[in-house]
Amino acid sequence: MSDAEGLPASVPAAGDRRRAPAPAHLRFFHGPMDCGKSTLALQVDHNQSRQGRSGLLLTQGDRSARPRITSRVGLAREAVEVDAGTDLLLLVRTRWADGTRVDYLIVDEAQFLTPGQVDQLAELVDASHVDVYAFGLTTDFRARLFPGTQRLLEVADDVQRIQVEVLCWCGAPGLLNARVVDGQMVREGATVVVADTAPTPAPDSVAPDASTTVPETHYQVLCRRHHVLGLLGPGAAGPGQLALP
Repeated sequence: MSDAEGLPASVPAAGDRRRAPAPAHLRFFHGPMDCGKSTLALQVDHNQSRQGRSGLLLTQGDRSARPRITSRVGLAREAVEVDAGTDLLLLVRTRWADGTRVDYLIVDEAQFLTPGQVDQLAELVDASHVDVYAFGLTTDFRARLFPGTQRLLEVADDVQRIQVEVLCWCGAPGLLNARVVDGQMVREGATVVVADTAPTPAPDSVAPDASTTVPETHYQVLCRRHHVLGLLGPGAAGPGQLALP
């Protein structure tokens, strides 16, 4: 059986598990920056592949600026780069047409998926018994859900907040992601701006060259209180805020 594009409409046999009655699942793991999402994604891939299962790794906007899934602890794997225009059903079915098994998908940076792409992942799970493991940020720099994250929270079979603790500069649990442009926290702008996650430099650090025309942008994890106040450190006050003594 094939679809309108002439591609197989069902996944090729994938070993004993394909014949088992256990259903596939769409699992979503989420949290703030630096909680270990990419590390967990690569660990799940390792555990699946060592049991003889064949997986496909997808990413979008990885920190390496390459089609890879990379973690800050030094792990990395090649991956397929997708964007908002990628048809995930067609991507997987093309692999099947080439005779490649796809037993599971690892989807890193899943917050960047469109709601429609999340529905495509759910269809792969329900209609073709492909397990999907998605990993993404919970909220953007405005403390609002990404569209992809929201849809995953709505339709995933299993949703887990990653338990690796991330700390704000004050020592409280870090929950929210702040975008910092030229040393100042901003609350407006494009939803997606790929940048580093280094902490904000101390106020007495060397200032960047004033002739630089491109704003220096990075992200920083803050607790809820300091995200609301716009405080990036004990001596870094946000616009309209007093510095801490």
